[in-house]
Amino acid sequence: MKAREKNLLEFLKEWEQFKIPIYQHTYSWTEKECKQLWKDILEAGEKNYISSHFIGFIVYRESEHNQIYKSFDLIDGQQRLTTLCLILKALEQQLSQHTNQTESLDGLSKEELRKYYLIKEKKPPYKLLLTQTDKESLEAILDGYSCPEEHSIKIKENFEFFEKKVKKLDHSEIKFLWEGLKKLIIVYVSLDPNTDKPQVIFESMNSTGKELSQTDLIRNFVLMDLPETDQEKLYEDWQIMEERFEQKTNSEYFDGFIRDYLTIKTNKIPKKKEVYEDFKKYADKKGIYANKERLKDIVKDLKKFSEYYCSIVLDKEENKNLKEAFSDLGKLKATVSYPFLLRVYDDYKKDLLTDEDFRYVIRLVENYVFRRAVCDIPTNSLNKTFAKFSENIKKEAYIESIEAHFLNQSSYCRFPRDDEFLKKIQNRDLYNFRSQMYWLRKLEHYGTREKVILKECTIEHILPQNKNLSREWKEAIGENWKKIQDTYLHTLGNLTLTTYNSELGDKPFTEKKEIFKESRLRLNKKLGDLDTWNENTIKERTKELANEALEVWFAPPSHPSEILDKYKPKQSRVEKTSYTIESYPQLSKKNLRELFTTFQKEVLALDPCISEEFLKHYIAYKAENNFVCVVPQSNRLRLSLKLKIQELDDPKEIVRDISNIGKLGTGDVGFYLNSLKELPYAVGLIRQALDKQIGNDIE
Repeated sequence: MKAREKNLLEFLKEWEQFKIPIYQHTYSWTEKECKQLWKDILEAGEKNYISSHFIGFIVYRESEHNQIYKSFDLIDGQQRLTTLCLILKALEQQLSQHTNQTESLDGLSKEELRKYYLIKEKKPPYKLLLTQTDKESLEAILDGYSCPEEHSIKIKENFEFFEKKVKKLDHSEIKFLWEGLKKLIIVYVSLDPNTDKPQVIFESMNSTGKELSQTDLIRNFVLMDLPETDQEKLYEDWQIMEERFEQKTNSEYFDGFIRDYLTIKTNKIPKKKEVYEDFKKYADKKGIYANKERLKDIVKDLKKFSEYYCSIVLDKEENKNLKEAFSDLGKLKATVSYPFLLRVYDDYKKDLLTDEDFRYVIRLVENYVFRRAVCDIPTNSLNKTFAKFSENIKKEAYIESIEAHFLNQSSYCRFPRDDEFLKKIQNRDLYNFRSQMYWLRKLEHYGTREKVILKECTIEHILPQNKNLSREWKEAIGENWKKIQDTYLHTLGNLTLTTYNSELGDKPFTEKKEIFKESRLRLNKKLGDLDTWNENTIKERTKELANEALEVWFAPPSHPSEILDKYKPKQSRVEKTSYTIESYPQLSKKNLRELFTTFQKEVLALDPCISEEFLKHYIAYKAENNFVCVVPQSNRLRLSLKLKIQELDDPKEIVRDISNIGKLGTGDVGFYLNSLKELPYAVGLIRQALDKQIGNDIE
């Protein structure tokens, strides 16, 4: 590997052609990066004391196909070189219109600018050869044509940005632009194809310029070290996936898909910034690092699951009923369920369940998420719940096993039963609910075959939000109108949909009802028949809609206990070991024994999911893993928590960092419990460790 510093324009003038390998991500600079580069170039040109401006690295290696001319594969630097080409083309156009400006460019004509830096007179014609739609779009711009119908959005947008900028420049400013371009400096790195590993260098350089997505890194990992013919074959499958995710959504959704794919393959949720590293580990799980055949199998499998993912997430499902179910789920933003649904989709494609069965499973997932939100159950490990859900599916009893697993969920993972959901939905503030239009639309369409288009509808408070109600409203509500308004304003019974929100406003109900009479919406039909709107009518409508909600967001049907028991995980509140409370001689002391047993009771009461395990030297309490460990000492209990010191809220500052200290039990922070009076504060600290473990903390 050889690295040298060089002036960028001189560098471009010397080399014949740089080619972007097919595995590289497409051009992705936004206006933000273009503005910054433009500003830097002009500033360097205007200020004489700036002798040079460094814009980054150019990394390349000699191409395999270079018998006719010197062609080089560009490993890093595509974004900068492409953007510079767009600026130079915009400048060339300006020279074409104002020939007298050649003086500003050291006498350089537009033809010379084009020949030296953009397009050579002889083969190869283009200095920079991009891939896919980028290639056709850049070449069209360089040749002075309109971009093709299927064009690179970023290349077209950024060229138009620079085109406008250059047109606004006067004679002196054109000179500043050219002087700034002449001051641009790069460090170019030439790789030895026999000794240097492009992927290693590529990863190390990802910290400069526009950060690559996890999917970009994965694609390069899959393709970079393969011979060019193998790259082209494997890239065909990869390109199908990129086309499915489309240009504008590529990074966000493609990264999300790979993360969910790894979740179902490894039963572990990768952190968002570690998807690439986890993918490399997955590719190497059989000990054959980046083996060509294994990578082919993985890409083939990715292609299959990407079709499922796009059907679920990007509205590409062809089955009408499934498409509607996926759409409803998407409105809830239930992204945590995707790994589970990808598994189910694969089984559906294998004919292990029917269209109607699959739709029913999607609805159960939707209802589970919605009921929990209404019942104000914290997100609490919902991603982990769904990540492991498919482990509980019995293929021979597919639907029964899913229903039973939902019903067996308890505590923070529970599927709220009808009585809990019915009570909460009647009293919950549903106006400030994150998916307000979702639940109103679902209720509006309940029991109807002909569904009204609701795009123009907004939410209407039947009893107005205005704190200064009119005399008519106060008389209708009664002397407790203020309390009634505060209690019921944003609740289920007082909300509806309308296209006449501005007309309804704070009008008295006698006028509103006439508009409701004319409404085509099911939710408004009975409102037009009422004489007044008060606490009693709000309660009646609330109860009616709440009972409908039980049908819309149904729970799994009840199963006999013997069926549920068959699917229950085999876990006891007290893990079976050869040790018991009597195994710790320190706890034979009356005061310490009382302290421990009280502590034990308090911790187990925190959540039904908690289990207790007696080990040789300490007692562990865990939900999914240990979150607090207790070591009995002569006169006190030493506790360690599975938290980082910076994650803990400890106003009394009794906890210390023990992450680098040898110790019994697990946990990075520790403190001592000396007496019963310290127990409430200790339980508050322990609660934080529990919440951290069962919470949705994967990033």
